[in-house]
Amino acid sequence: MKELHHMFKSRKTIGHIIFWCVMLLYYISSAWPHEKDKLFLLERMLAKTTVQFILAYAFIYILLPLFIVKKKKLLFIVLGLAAVYCAYVSHTAIRCFYLLPKYPEIYQYRPPLNFIERITNGYAFMGSITGLIFPAIILIVIDYYRKQKEIISLREQKKTTELQLLKHQLNPHFLFNTLNNLYALALKKSDQTPEVIEKLSDILDYILYQCEARYVSVSNEVKLIENYISLEKVRYGKRLNITFDSQVNNEVKIAPLLLLTFVENAFKHGVNQEINQASINIKLITSNEKIAFCIENTKPKTELTDNNQSRSAIGLSNIEKQLQLLYPGNQYSLKINEEKDSFKVKLTLDANGV
Repeated sequence: MKELHHMFKSRKTIGHIIFWCVMLLYYISSAWPHEKDKLFLLERMLAKTTVQFILAYAFIYILLPLFIVKKKKLLFIVLGLAAVYCAYVSHTAIRCFYLLPKYPEIYQYRPPLNFIERITNGYAFMGSITGLIFPAIILIVIDYYRKQKEIISLREQKKTTELQLLKHQLNPHFLFNTLNNLYALALKKSDQTPEVIEKLSDILDYILYQCEARYVSVSNEVKLIENYISLEKVRYGKRLNITFDSQVNNEVKIAPLLLLTFVENAFKHGVNQEINQASINIKLITSNEKIAFCIENTKPKTELTDNNQSRSAIGLSNIEKQLQLLYPGNQYSLKINEEKDSFKVKLTLDANGV
């Protein structure tokens, strides 16, 4: 991390050096055809660029923090004008006390250059402001643009990190549930054990190696849900009544594992808690514009324990966070309807937002 920070800092320094070299060359090239004494031209433009250099970094590193961080607008304006005036006085002093004595033959054909008159001449000062602060304005704009890019990059990194953390919270939950299914079959020495292992292998392969992308084909999610349902059917047998109606466009993309969490919750807090017949109805329809998902499960006749209610809340909370990160603004709609005998979730996603 330190090496990366140092690299960016070095690139910024090199960029600033190049900027000032370009500014100096621009000033020299602009006046080159009109100035006979080239050494005088070089010294005059170097003096001008040096004053602009000091003024620019006084604004960027001293004055701007007063305005941006401390919100002291009046102080910023007063000190800003004072800094520009100091730069103007410095530039005038260099011309009067260094360039004029050194190159008297050049200044004899120009208007008289008197230090006191120049620094007290308001018109001369106002006329020089633009030229003095021009490089500072360019650097401030460049610095602002660079910082905006850094902010956007940091937000994307933060979003990616949060999504990975949420996925890591979901995946172990799913894995432990599935391993419990396999353990139950192994105890029974069921002939379905090889089939379950194969489906579990497909599920783990998908979760571990195909879910790193932010969005995946909705058909992959359908296959994942179908495999998961197959495993749960083996576990719960005849007391589970489940339907899964999917009408999807394979070109449509969706965030991975979003829908699976709702299915998991339906089994975990609906079927698993019910000793009698339990039902789950799932419907998934996609178009080029939207993804519509609906899942409804019967509620157990016995009350859920506080622990199970807490886990359910965590699962839904994770889903909400993922939706806010992946489908910001009005790109999603989540409606949860809990009645006495059933629990229903309706999720609508903007397929164009991907």
